Amino acid sequence: MKILIVPAAALAVAGPACAQQIALKPIAEARLRYEHAEQDGLPIDTSDAVTARIRAGVSASSGAISATVVGQGNLAIVGKYYDGLNGPANRPLIADPQNIALYLAQVQYKSRALTLTGGRQKIALDDERFVGNVAFRDNAQTFDAVRAELTPLKGLKLDVAYAWSVRTIWGFEGRGVRQQAVSGDNVFANVSYVTPVGTLTGFAYLVDQDEAAAQGFRLSSQTYGLRLAGTQPLSKAVKLSYQLSHARQSDYHRNPNDYRADYWLADALLDIRGWKLNAGYEVLGADRGRALTSFQTPLGTNFKFQGWADKLLTTPANGVRDLYFGGGYGMAKWGALSAVTLQATWHRFDSDRLNQRYGTEWNLLASAKVHKTTLSVRYADYKAKALATNTRKVWLQADWAL
Repeated sequence: MKILIVPAAALAVAGPACAQQIALKPIAEARLRYEHAEQDGLPIDTSDAVTARIRAGVSASSGAISATVVGQGNLAIVGKYYDGLNGPANRPLIADPQNIALYLAQVQYKSRALTLTGGRQKIALDDERFVGNVAFRDNAQTFDAVRAELTPLKGLKLDVAYAWSVRTIWGFEGRGVRQQAVSGDNVFANVSYVTPVGTLTGFAYLVDQDEAAAQGFRLSSQTYGLRLAGTQPLSKAVKLSYQLSHARQSDYHRNPNDYRADYWLADALLDIRGWKLNAGYEVLGADRGRALTSFQTPLGTNFKFQGWADKLLTTPANGVRDLYFGGGYGMAKWGALSAVTLQATWHRFDSDRLNQRYGTEWNLLASAKVHKTTLSVRYADYKAKALATNTRKVWLQADWAL
């Protein structure tokens, strides 16, 4: 929906041809979610949360200039859970604390070859492994930043951002190591080029985490790497998608840990008339087996990777190797439903050093869209070996957007 505003004074003085036009676009989103978590080894081994999140705002544009402001609020309707901030940590964590916040507040200039964005904004780079929005969590993650995206030649893109504050998922009550915002001089740089075999990207991410004293500035890091992602048709009915990535990470800024750790990813997906088969191997390497000297991704959308039970949001001291296989089926339309998706993935987690078997996990997903509402059911079942304890989670979710 767009509302066109033409200033009356401009029309009266200069006539319709000279009037400055401003287009307004309302923004409205709502989410209702039930999350159930069971985790062995805790005094209270279950948590149940029903949360409702609402976002509302407006985007105003005139020519190449636009401005967007969005506020959000998250309410715990049923709060029988530990939200990471309030109460004792004697039951499973569900990281959706109640919150009210300014979600987006940005100004943007956009031309054919250049986009400049300043203010509070979403930044999601590539597959969001290193820098992302964490959209699954109710409060999500945004950045106070300036960003320039330049396309000087066809197929070539330069993307550079400087962020002085990371607005975390913990909301206005955040404190300690779970702050509302983490300041620092963060630089995210991407250079990508479209080749016949896929998009080749070189990246540099300088993460400066001015964290609470208890954290000891231990997550500041510099990461440099390459990524290739592409899709090739094998026949009229079959196509192959693939991702290959490597990165090297080391300590940065005031991080007292002297370390070097590698990242590797190889992923392939075969699409056969809506049926999908997926396999991959991801490694977040370890250096010396001490805490936070393994490859870390503190600004990534980590929920998307290495299992939805969230056992590996922080990489263990001995690193992690994730071997996974998955399958699914998708339909554009099924009766009154659209964008129907069924998906199952199995993970085996091992350490990068010392040959530890961490555990295995099943992830299941069913989702479909009804008009402007997306309905989904998720399930995660982690079976522990040498890491953490058995954990099961269920999500029932409805997302609506204007």
